[in-house]
Parts: sequence; structure tokens; C-alpha cells
Amino acid sequence: MSDFLLELSKNPRARSLIGALGLPIPLPQPLKRERGPWAARPLADARIGIGAASGAELVPALAEAVTAAGADAFIQLPESLAAAFRAPGETFGRPAKKLDSLAEGTKLDALVFDASGVRDIKGLRAVYEFFQPLVSKLARSSRVVILGRAPEGPDAEAAAVQAALDGFVRSVAKEIGRLGATANLIIVTRGAERRLGPVVRFFLSARSAFVSAQPVVLTARAKAIDEPAFVRPLEKKIALVTGAARGIGEATAHALALEGAHVVCLDRPGDDGPTSQLARAIGGTALSVDMGDDDAAAKISAALAPLGGIDIIVNNAGITRDKTLGRMKPEQWDSVLGINLAAVIHTTAALEPLLRDNGRVVCLSSIAGLAGNIGQAAYAASKAGIVGFVRATAERLADRGITANAIAPGFIETRMTAAIPIAIREAGRRLSALGQGGLPEDVAQAIVFLSSPGAQGITGRTLRVCGGAFIGA
Repeated sequence: MSDFLLELSKNPRARSLIGALGLPIPLPQPLKRERGPWAARPLADARIGIGAASGAELVPALAEAVTAAGADAFIQLPESLAAAFRAPGETFGRPAKKLDSLAEGTKLDALVFDASGVRDIKGLRAVYEFFQPLVSKLARSSRVVILGRAPEGPDAEAAAVQAALDGFVRSVAKEIGRLGATANLIIVTRGAERRLGPVVRFFLSARSAFVSAQPVVLTARAKAIDEPAFVRPLEKKIALVTGAARGIGEATAHALALEGAHVVCLDRPGDDGPTSQLARAIGGTALSVDMGDDDAAAKISAALAPLGGIDIIVNNAGITRDKTLGRMKPEQWDSVLGINLAAVIHTTAALEPLLRDNGRVVCLSSIAGLAGNIGQAAYAASKAGIVGFVRATAERLADRGITANAIAPGFIETRMTAAIPIAIREAGRRLSALGQGGLPEDVAQAIVFLSSPGAQGITGRTLRVCGGAFIGA
């Protein structure tokens, strides 16, 4: 069932009428999404305002990233930092301009601020002074990104001010969500500076349309083997997607294939028809296995062994058996924990000998697993367990360049959410900064990003694709 208010908001006359009448009807802004394969310049002609605090350390990496991605940089920087834009500007024919040269009434597609140099509370004033006059200049479906540093050493005030950026970003995300705009924080640890570029490209692009109010931490922990590629980044990679027949799994299989991966589409035998159709449509391979079977992991490993290796594991298959704890039967608990958590652990372990160096493990969690939910004790336990699983797996496999991460979707428009009673469904849609539900493709885009070489700096983390949900975000 479609979102009536979102469809209504696409009609300019309806929006004007509702505004003129002063009706208290929240009309979410339709989101700009990028469809099709990755492009070399995803930010082509985007106008990006860029500032930095005194002592900023990440401007050179930022300058290279946004200019190479095709953006027009409008900078508000001291000369010592502005110089970082000269070489990229000459190379790509996009010299940076002064921010105060922006024509009156011109909207900005993004604002980026390097706060890595902020070390005391007084320094936070620079964040306020940059954004306060510019936030009203943001265009619809625009982006706000702040760059910060991971706390180092015993300096409590420095740690406090860097953490303060998280609260600032979450609040800004909720203020600008009515524009269909997002705000996110990228925290860069020492040694991970060269891994910033691909991450900035994703979070400034239309492919991150439903990711907002999130802190993302970059480290140098997972050994780098492959150089990032920005066009068909998964060429010659082999990916497994469980629960691929419908919804998020189907969207993920399509998105991975579009970037060059050969996708093994796995679902239960009862969904053999749609699974086979999907595999044929994307040039992949169909595989029928019931993840609830005791020997499911062994069957999957045996089926994939002839391929000679695997590069990406997407553990997407999952079920719900919602009951309040007092009414929950033992078999309901066992089935949810068995498929949503135990099968993930066992399948990943069985495939680990086949997982090539620099591989990727991406598991589906849920904001319900992070915040809890009435009637979902088993589901929440299983999805919270995923968070702990990827954290431990990431550490264990880091020396092989393998990353392990989780995606925690919020309210996503799928067949499952369409069956929810209308009042609860409406609440789920509106309880986010963007005021609407996401689409399966939003989750798929995040999975493709985490599966790409450019996401090497992100591991052991859980990325929420929830539109800046008010709960569990």
C-alpha cells in the first residue's frame, strides 16, 4: 500500500492548498534517489559549501573527494586550508570559489564542515557560526556532513566536544528532514584519512537518501588490498544474498549485479519460482535452501565451493513471530533466534574458508533490535545479537582485509510492513526526520556501499538506514 501523504505531497497544487489553509497535515518531501549504476562523478555540478574550524586536518582529503566527484566547491576557509583545493581544481577543471560569491537566492546542495580541529568548548562556536547563516540556503534533498576525530588520550574536554558533534548532527537532521535533507557525522581515526574520500562521496550522494542522523567511524583496522573503484566497483566479485526472493533481498541482488557482481540468490524452496526468475534477470545463480534446516550452512557451503571462492556475504534472510513475552511459545522463540541469528553465525562460519581476502560480510539487523519493541522480544534479541556478531567478526578477520558490518533498517515499505495495521503503519512512517518510510532500494544502496572497496575503513559497525528515526536511532 502506497504512502498517501507522500503521493499527495508530489502534487504542487495540493501542497499549496494545504499550506494556505493552515491544515496540520505533515507532507513529507519526496526524496531524490539515484538509480542505475555508480557514476564516476556522482556529485556532478552540485554546489557544496565547505568550512572548517581552526586546526582542521581533513580538508586535503575532502578537497580531492568532492572535486573529483564533480562538485563545485564554495569555500569559507583561511588561505592555508583553501590551498588544498588548488591542485584538485586544476586537475578536474573545477576551481573552488569563495562561499560569499554565491549568488543571492542560490541554494546549496550540501554543507560540509571539517571539525577535526575542535579541541575545546570554545571551538564549537565555529560549528555554529558556519551553519547558522547557511542552513536556510539548503536545497531540497540536500546533505549536511560534519567531519570529526575519534577521541584520543586523556583529554576529557577534547573528547566531550567531539562527542558533542554527534548530538548537533542528530538535531540538525531532524530540523532539515522536512526538506528531504539528511545530516551525518563521519569520525576519522588517525591513519584512516586516505579512506575518507569514498565515504564522503556516498554520504553526499543521492544513494544515501534514507541515511540520516548517523555517526560513521572510519579506521585503518581492516588491511587494505584493493584500490577503490567508483565505476562497477564489484566487477568479477561473487556475492551471496540470502532471503533474495523479495523485498530488501531482491533489491540488493539487483543492485549488486548492477555494479558487476555475480549474485547467488538464495531463498527457501517454497520461493524457488521468484528466486529463479530473479537469478535469470540479473545473470546470477539461484539456490534453494531453508535457513531453518540444521544442515543449511553445510548445504550452502557445498553449493558455493565449485565457484572457487566468494567475496561478499549478505545475510538478509529473517522472520518475525511477534508475540508478547507472556504469550510466546518456545517454538516461536527458537525459530526466530534460529533463523535470524544462529543461521547467520553458522552460515558465515561455513563460508569463511571460501571468503577471499578483502571480502565483505553484511548482516541485516533492525532498529527494533536496537531500541526494543512490544511483542518483539525474540526479534529484538536476534537483531541485537547481529550487532555483537559483526563487531567480533570484524576484529577477527581484519588482518585479511575483510570487513563485517550490519545494516539496521527503520520503517521500510515492504510486503511485511504493508500488512501492519494502518494506524501503526502511519506512525512508523512519520516517526523519522524525513517523515516517511524508506524503500528496499535504500537499504540495498547501503549494502552495495559497504560491499565496495571504498568502504574499507568501516568495519564492526552498524549503519542505520532509518531516515533519522526518532526511536532507536
